[in-house]
Amino acid sequence: MSGAFPEIHLVRHGETEWSLSGRHTGRSDIPLTTNGEEAARRLAGRLQGLSFSAVWSSPSQRARNTCALAGFGEGAVIKPDLSEWDYGAYEGITTKEILARRPGWRLFRDGCPDGEAAADIGARADRIVAELRAAAAPVLIFSSSHFLRVLAARWLGLPPEDGARLVLDTASISVVGYEHDLTEPVIRRWNQR
Repeated sequence: MSGAFPEIHLVRHGETEWSLSGRHTGRSDIPLTTNGEEAARRLAGRLQGLSFSAVWSSPSQRARNTCALAGFGEGAVIKPDLSEWDYGAYEGITTKEILARRPGWRLFRDGCPDGEAAADIGARADRIVAELRAAAAPVLIFSSSHFLRVLAARWLGLPPEDGARLVLDTASISVVGYEHDLTEPVIRRWNQR
């Protein structure tokens, strides 16, 4: 924690076969790879010594298992709002395959047919931000890349589409918090591996 202001740690789940191959993984419940499990275990040392008032996880097994392997599974609260983007018709396919069908497509601008748009993710992120601000305490969150990117944008008061400018690797840790007071939300650290 920086001074008296709470920090929120955001952890992207470990590697899955689909994250490795670049396939959009929204609601498909893909398990961690062996490498993903190892990286999740290493998170324990990287988070050692920190205390959290709460641990929240997406309902996906990749997030829940990353949470558990990092040593935070006991007492973790499952929050459906932390679920990854619903990619609808684009679930399980790569950006390259989507662009072959729909040249110029951009996830954060165009959303997904039969799935969610950036505004939908933004509304879920806003509910999480409101809970975090009400808690005014350090919280550890396990979720997926695109959702966490939108969450960080909304934390800063930016449009959900600005999450496109933030990249997250698997098993990365990012921290959002405040600068001078609780009216100045900032990104303190991003995509630490």
